[in-house]
This record gives sequence, structure tokens and C-alpha cells, in this order.
Amino acid sequence: MSAHSDLTRNQSLVLDRLEKAEAPMSAYAILDQLRDDGLRAPLQVYRALDKLLDMGLAHRLESMNAFVACAQPHCHDSGLIAFAICEKCGQVSEFSDDVVRERLNGWADREGFVVKRTTMEIRGECKVCAAA
Repeated sequence: MSAHSDLTRNQSLVLDRLEKAEAPMSAYAILDQLRDDGLRAPLQVYRALDKLLDMGLAHRLESMNAFVACAQPHCHDSGLIAFAICEKCGQVSEFSDDVVRERLNGWADREGFVVKRTTMEIRGECKVCAAA
């Protein structure tokens, strides 16, 4: 990612770890894997994660209290980020859907609700696990 050059050392280390991860990672799992790189305190990881979240380079999966690297660099522009989470293998797929976004925005407009961010988490089984 070209955005890596704009990151601090800690932010770059955390993002690199998330990008290489097979599954969502907790802040403490990230810390454990980066101890040899000089990260010693949870606050170092949380500060890096906060900035990565603000920049749209990472996402927090609320239901898992875990983090993933953004798979779609401009997804935050769409106003809707959705994740399909396999409960068997832990695979997470990130996607955006214009129809769902439009329906949610329509509801918000009718209700006078001001949307700041929409994150959806869909839990179930991926195609491979469902076929097993």
C-alpha cells in the first residue's frame, strides 16, 4: 500500500501484521507478535490502531473485539462497510452493497437520523465450511 509511507513506525508495524493475518486479531495478539519489534505496551498498539481506523486502513469487528486490515481501500467513501464472518473457520470477507446502503439511508432520512458510520456484521458459514 502506498499509504504505508505516511505512517509512523508503530502504525506501519501494526498494519503490516493485520495485512498478513489469516483472521481478525485482537490488540493483545498484535502486541504479542510485535514484542520483538519493540512494542511493549498495549497503549502503543491501541494508538496505532486508532490512527489506522481513522485513516480507513483498518476496521474493528465489534462482535469479536478484533481488527482487520481494510480489503477495499475506498470502502469508507461508500458509507457502508459490511463483513461476512464464518463462525467455523474465522474467515472474514469485506464488502459493500449499494442497495443495502440506499435502503438504510432512506430509513435514516425518513427518521431524521444522522448516520456517521454504518458497519454490518453477518455471521454464518462460508461456502467451503457450509459444503463440508
